[in-house]
Amino acid sequence: MLFAQIPGLTEIKQTLIQSVHNNHVAHAQLFAGTSGSAAFHLALAYATFINCEDKQTNDACGRCPSCIKYSKLIHPDLHLLFPVANTDAVKDATADALLPAFRELVQERFFFSFQDWIEKLDVENKQLTIKVEESRTIIKKISLKAYEAEYKVVLIWLQELMGTEGSNALLKSLEEPPAKTIFLLVSEQPDKLLTTILSRTQRITVRPFTDAEISSFLMDHKQVSAADATRIAYLANGNIVEALRLMSDEEQDYESKVKQWLRVCYTGNIPEMIQWSETFSASPRENQKSILQFALSIFRDSLMYKEVGTNLIRLDSTENDLISKMSAVIDFDKVAKMNTSLNDAYAQVERNINSKLVFLDTSFQLFKIFKSVT
Repeated sequence: MLFAQIPGLTEIKQTLIQSVHNNHVAHAQLFAGTSGSAAFHLALAYATFINCEDKQTNDACGRCPSCIKYSKLIHPDLHLLFPVANTDAVKDATADALLPAFRELVQERFFFSFQDWIEKLDVENKQLTIKVEESRTIIKKISLKAYEAEYKVVLIWLQELMGTEGSNALLKSLEEPPAKTIFLLVSEQPDKLLTTILSRTQRITVRPFTDAEISSFLMDHKQVSAADATRIAYLANGNIVEALRLMSDEEQDYESKVKQWLRVCYTGNIPEMIQWSETFSASPRENQKSILQFALSIFRDSLMYKEVGTNLIRLDSTENDLISKMSAVIDFDKVAKMNTSLNDAYAQVERNINSKLVFLDTSFQLFKIFKSVT
C-alpha cells in the first residue's frame, strides 16, 4: 500500500511521512475515521513506508522486497488483527485462519467496508469480534525477534470490536512495547474505545474525503465522466466505499427517484406511497440505505439553501432546482424531525426490519411533517 494510491488527504500524509523522516514515530497510534474513510489504508501505507528499504521523499518505493510483501499483506513482521466469526469453512475463526480471505478482500476491493467483510465471510447473521485470545497471541508474536524488517507492526482494524478483556490484555504492550514494535489501531467509532486505550495512543484523525477528492479519483481511476463523478461524490458524502458502489448506471438515478418519492410524501398520495415502498424494498439493502442517505442530503442542503443561498450547495443547477423548491416548504424544525425519521429508517433497514413497512411508515411520517404547522 502506497500513499500515492490513496486520493487526496495530503495534509495527513505529510504529517505521517515527516514523522518517519524526523524519527518521531510513536509506538502506539490510533487512526480514527468514519466508515468509508482512508483510516485503514493510511495506517497500512504508513507501515509500508516505515519499513521500506528505499524510502522516497514522499512515499515508499513500492519496489523493494518489503514493499512488495506489504502490498500482498504477506510480510512476516506485519501482524494483522480484525473482527472474525466462524464460517462454514472455518469453525474456530481467528485472524490467522481468515487472513487469506482478508487479503482477498483488500486485493479485490481496495476500499472496503465492514459490511463488505461480513459479506465476504458470508456471516450476515453473526456478530464479528476480535477475541481476547487474539490479544494474547499477538503479545507472544511481538515478543519474538523481527524476521527481516526494522520494525514489527501490529495493525488492528476496528479496535472497537475488541472486547474489554482483550483490550486490557494489550494495555501493557501498548504502553511499553518490545523494542522496534509499533501498534497501529484503526477505529470507526473511537468513542467506544476504553479510556485506557485512548490514553496510550497518539490519535490521527482521518477526515472524510472531499467531493473533489472523490470525483477526481473516479475520473482518473474509474473512467467516470465529470458530471457523473460530481453526482456520485455528492451522494457518497465523503465515503469513498459508497462512491465506488454508486458507480452503476441504475444507482446513479437516485435524484430522480427520491424527487418523485418526496413529491408523493408531500401530497400524501397513499397508493403511490405504497408503490414507492414496494419499489424501494425490492432493491438490495445497501441501495435502500443510499436512498435514505440521499433524502437526508436533500433536506440538509434545502435548509442550507433557505438560510444562506447557493454558495455552500454542492450540486449542479439541475439538483439545485430540486433543493430550491424543497426549501420553500421546510424550516429548521421540520428538517430536524425529518432527519430523525430518516435516520430511524436507516437504522431499521440495517437491522433487516421489513423494508416495505419501513419505507411506508417513513412516507407517512414525512407527510405529517410536511403538513405540520411550526
